[in-house]
Amino acid sequence: MAAAGFEPLTALPRAAHRRLTIIQYNRRHENGTIAVSYQSLRRRLRIIIFEADTPAGKAFDVTLLGAIVLSVIAVMLESVTSVTLRFGEELRIAEWIFTVLFTVEYGLRLMCVEQPSRYARSFFGIVDLLAILPSYLSLVIPGSQSLLVIRALRLLRIFRIFKLARFLSEANVLLTALRSSSRKVAVFLGTVLVLVAILGSAMYLIEGEEHGFDNIPLAMYWAVVTMTTVGYGDMIPQTPLGRLLSTLVMIIGYGIIAIPTGIVTSEIIQAGRKPVTTRHCPNCLTEGHEMDARYCKDCANRLPKSA
Repeated sequence: MAAAGFEPLTALPRAAHRRLTIIQYNRRHENGTIAVSYQSLRRRLRIIIFEADTPAGKAFDVTLLGAIVLSVIAVMLESVTSVTLRFGEELRIAEWIFTVLFTVEYGLRLMCVEQPSRYARSFFGIVDLLAILPSYLSLVIPGSQSLLVIRALRLLRIFRIFKLARFLSEANVLLTALRSSSRKVAVFLGTVLVLVAILGSAMYLIEGEEHGFDNIPLAMYWAVVTMTTVGYGDMIPQTPLGRLLSTLVMIIGYGIIAIPTGIVTSEIIQAGRKPVTTRHCPNCLTEGHEMDARYCKDCANRLPKSA
C-alpha cells in the first residue's frame, strides 16, 4: 500500500506523459492561433493597401497620395537655391521621413501579397522601389536624391481612390480597345514608315545637298516633321518640284492622323462595359474584377471575399 498523499511510482511516467501531451497540445494550439492571426493580419493589410472600395482602403490611399505630393514638393523646393539656403536642413529631414515611410509601406506591400516577387516585378512595384532608392543612393552618389521626383509616378494611384465603378470601367474599356487595335495600329505604323522612306528618298533626289537635304535619313526626318504637321522650318524645299512634293506630304499627313484615331475609336465602341471594383487577385495582382466575381479573370485564382 502506498503511503497516504503519495502517488505510486508506476503512475509517475503516465502523469508526466499526460503533462507533456498537454504542453505539446498548447504549443500547437498557440502556433496555430499565431498562424491564423498572421494570415488574418495579412488579409486585412492586403484589403487596406491594395483595394480602395473599403473606408480603410480609401483612407490609406488618400493619406499615401498626400505624402507623395508633399514629398515631390519637397524635392522640387530643394532644387531652388534661395529655398535651400533657408530651409535646406528641414527639407532633407522631411525627405528622409518620407523615405522611411515609403520604405515601410513597400515592405508591407511585399508582406501581404502571396507572391512578393511578382509584385516587385510589376509596374507599381518597380515604381514603389524607385521612389525610395534615390535617397539611399545619395549616401553613395551625392545629388542622386533629385531623382526622387519619380515619386510623382505614384500619383497614378489617384485613379484607385476616385475612380469608383465608372472610372475603372472606362479604364478597362480603353485598355481593351488598345489591345484589340494594337495589330491594326502596328500595320498602319509600318505602312507610314515605308511611306516616310519613299518620300524622304524622293525629296533627297529632288533637292539634294545644296538645299540642305544632305542625306536620306535627314530627308526622312523632314518627311516625318512635315507629315505630322509639326513643321519646324529647319529644312525648306527650294525647287518647285520639291515644294509640290512637300504640299502632297502635308495633305497625306492630314489623312494619316485620322486613321489611328478611327481604329481605336471603333474598338472602344465595340468594347463591353461592365461595372467593376478595385478588388484585386492576391496571386497575380490583377485588379478590376466584377463585384460578384469568384475567380481571377487572368489566372483563375480564387478571389478573396470582399470585406
